[in-house]
Order: sequence, then structure tokens, then C-alpha cells
Amino acid sequence: MKIEIWSDVMCPFCYIGKKNFEQALENLAFKDEVKIEWKSFQLDPTLDQSKTKTTAEYFREKKGFPEEQAKQMTNQVIQMGKASGIDFNFEKALITNTFTAHKLLHLAKKHHKASEMEEELFKAHFLDGKNVGDVETLVSLAVSLGIDADEAKNSLESDQFDYEINQDILEARNKGITGVPFFILNGKYGVSGAQPSEVFKNALTQTYEETVVPFKDQSQNNLSCDADGCSI
Repeated sequence: MKIEIWSDVMCPFCYIGKKNFEQALENLAFKDEVKIEWKSFQLDPTLDQSKTKTTAEYFREKKGFPEEQAKQMTNQVIQMGKASGIDFNFEKALITNTFTAHKLLHLAKKHHKASEMEEELFKAHFLDGKNVGDVETLVSLAVSLGIDADEAKNSLESDQFDYEINQDILEARNKGITGVPFFILNGKYGVSGAQPSEVFKNALTQTYEETVVPFKDQSQNNLSCDADGCSI
């Protein structure tokens, strides 16, 4: 069963959604039959890749929120994060353009480590206050997951994964996805937002029972032909 997840590194709800989704999946008997594909999405592609802002600066400049209002909003997210096992540190978080970070995600896909890289990117941004637009920072994350430093640096400084990132973004637009996280379950159901684990568990179970189990039942009849002949 395939699960596609559109996400952006600087989205706190994407991190919460990831944790809740993983908690739900861990408790399902068919978890080993689930394949996760992380997709790129940019909440603010207009940000300068060479600069960073604090969370307060970003809210003030982009949304027009005074610092006190921004702090109230981040405090609410901090409480939500704690319930999912995340200790957000918005005081340290550096807002920047995430396109280069998405390049690292696609490189990690190539090495079958996308979920691990997504976690490292969230930690770097929300917990450690690292600049996820900085090539050297991203290379160090790649190395921490066993990816060669030179390969990572070359990928991040080239247009190697630009097409894939833009295709993910275009696909989201074509599907009417305007916010993240967004989960598509085996091509049938969509789940939007950082839903509680129980919601993910129910949605995953329903999708599995409707899109996987019927085909399993049919295959048990074994009335089929292949290159070696027909089975009756």
C-alpha cells in the first residue's frame, strides 16, 4: 500500500503529522506492507535562499503579526508538539528558502532513506536551530545517514533534482493540494493536516481493507497464467 506525503521542512504541522502518522502505522498489523513516498512542497518559495529570518521576524514581515501574537501562536504549536513527542524551539528556528533542503530529500530517496532524512531535516530546523538552506549544514546531515559527502555536495549545488521537486509541486497543484501536510492513501483517500494518530489509524485501516484485502482474496484462488503456464 502506497502512502504519498507532501510536506515542507519549515512546516511545524508537517513534523507533528509525521510523528502522529508513524505512531498510527507502528500499531498496525500490515505496517510492513506500507511504502511511504515523501513529496516536496514549498510554503513560501519567495524567500531568499541566501538569508535567514527568525520566526518572529517572518511573522511580522510576511503576515503582519506583532511579536506577542506570533508568540501566542507558536506557544500553541509547542503544546501540540509536546503531545506528539516534539520539543519545538521556535526561538532558535531559522526561516529560509527550503528548495535546497528538498534536494537533499530527493537524494535521500535515491538511497532509500527519505523518511530518515525528513526526520533529520525537521530536527535540524525546529530543534537545533540550523540553517537548512546552507549547503554545508545539509551535507553534514547527509553524512550522518551514511551518504557520501561529495555526492551530497554535488547534488545540492547542481540542478540534479530540480525537475523532481518541481514535478512534486506541480502534482500537488493539479490535485488541488494547497496546504501541508497532505497524505494520499493508496491513491484513493486524502488526509489533510496534522491529524491525531487515531484518525490516521482508522484511515489507513479503511484504505487497506478496501484497496488491498480484496486483491489478496482474489489471488488466493490462484486462477492465473504466467510464463511457466497456467495454474488451476
